[in-house]
Amino acid sequence: MIAKIYSIAPSGFSGALVEVEGDKNHGLPGFNIVGMANKTVIESRERIRSALTNSDFSFPTEKITINLAPADLQKDGTYLDLPIALSVLLLSNQLSKNDVKNRIFVGELSLEGSIRPVHGIINIVETAKTLGFQEVILPKQNLPQASLVPGIQLVGVDSLRELFLFLKGQVPPSPPQSTIVKNTKTPDDLNVLDNIHGQEIAKRALSIAVAGHHNILISGPPGSGKTALAHTAANLLPDLSSAEQISLTKLYSLNLSNSDIVSARPFRSPHHSASYASMLGGSSPIAPGEISLAHLGVLFLDELPEYPRAILEALRQPLEDHQITITRANSRVTFPADFMLIATMNPCPCGYYGDPNHHCSCTAGQILAYEKRLSGPLLDRVDIRINVQKVPIESLTISSPKTTKSALSAPNTAKKSASSTIDSKISEHDLVKTKISEALQRQKARYKDAYFFNSSLPSAKIASLLDIDPAAERLLRSAAEGLNLSARSFYKTVKVAQTIADFEGSDIILPEHITEALSYRTDQPPPII
Repeated sequence: MIAKIYSIAPSGFSGALVEVEGDKNHGLPGFNIVGMANKTVIESRERIRSALTNSDFSFPTEKITINLAPADLQKDGTYLDLPIALSVLLLSNQLSKNDVKNRIFVGELSLEGSIRPVHGIINIVETAKTLGFQEVILPKQNLPQASLVPGIQLVGVDSLRELFLFLKGQVPPSPPQSTIVKNTKTPDDLNVLDNIHGQEIAKRALSIAVAGHHNILISGPPGSGKTALAHTAANLLPDLSSAEQISLTKLYSLNLSNSDIVSARPFRSPHHSASYASMLGGSSPIAPGEISLAHLGVLFLDELPEYPRAILEALRQPLEDHQITITRANSRVTFPADFMLIATMNPCPCGYYGDPNHHCSCTAGQILAYEKRLSGPLLDRVDIRINVQKVPIESLTISSPKTTKSALSAPNTAKKSASSTIDSKISEHDLVKTKISEALQRQKARYKDAYFFNSSLPSAKIASLLDIDPAAERLLRSAAEGLNLSARSFYKTVKVAQTIADFEGSDIILPEHITEALSYRTDQPPPII
């Protein structure tokens, strides 16, 4: 007699169908598992035997062989415990073939027969739906994440005994889960633009970067507010859409320690001592790294030159392609990595080069070596680069100000008093976030969900999707020749200018938008016109 149960194995960022075949023969009692199973799967024999016995099922005394097909696919994890146990029940005639027909089963078994959650559940459910299966039986703790995938029936179970009664029609299926999940991110009243003083140009640049998901590098001496600006960006990010929520939860579900639905954009800030594999992804099985876990959010690298050169250079391809492919001897996995890079750095090792109030103790050679830690190709992939200076003491406040200068106003309108201050009753942070939301809505309407942000727009699509004023185009070409911009820098300038136009509510890229975008690539503040 041959028993067959279907399951799905998470494989990278997708899944693969696994047929759990069982065979029972006369001979010495035995329980063998074949089919390129790793130690975790082999150890499931003892878990399954105890789970069946403790759930009041009988374990066959014949020789049992379980084959996991296809045999050339590496099986790693505990998700096959449940289908293997059901295969044993089929072989012992405690279940019939009709009970398990056209269903996918996944779950880890405990010794007492309870069913524990598994990792990569969204990969499993999406693959089952793609293959045409109508129903997935899974651990109840995985049900909230799995419910994000529409169009397929899900049944969550807590124990092997409960599953048996459900398959026999003696208990109803678990009720469907709601897929509406609100953003549960708690606003941080400390990390808001209103609490950053004297850095109006930097706040403006950061707002533009967030509005278009552009990479930004902030350079300046210690204590100038670089890190505070970066953390403020986390509170400026818009809420996740349903599609983005599924994509992020799918990524995080690959980590067994995370069984929650991702409801807010990620803000990842790995230390500079993080390993290559933890940053880029790897291990066995291949898991996403920090750059993928920052997908659709922010990757914050504080003191960028302190990170190992190998990691910094490895960022070049993900910054350009918004994904990363990890290749090993027997596997190849591609993870999304469409993140916004926010990096900070000091101007020199001691941090005070160019600071009129502090003496720089670095030699010319040390400063040159420090600057060379960041290669030209890496810097060319950063859309916005700004220098910040130490905030004067007179600009700092310890009491509530009566008026607040707004980062909403472009630098070339600073002379207009009407736009340089806002009502203190209205938060500057909330106003900027509103402008960012409006800019993102313009991008969504323009690209019709083909791309998420201006920064994701392929250079080949710029001519057909963006509208640029002829005078602005002439200014850009003239400046590109004078500044010796690369082709990549040329197109990135156009994308930043488009974000500035969206931020200002303009349907066309104007010369002033090009001027401001160019200033962000030359480390100089925008000129006041």
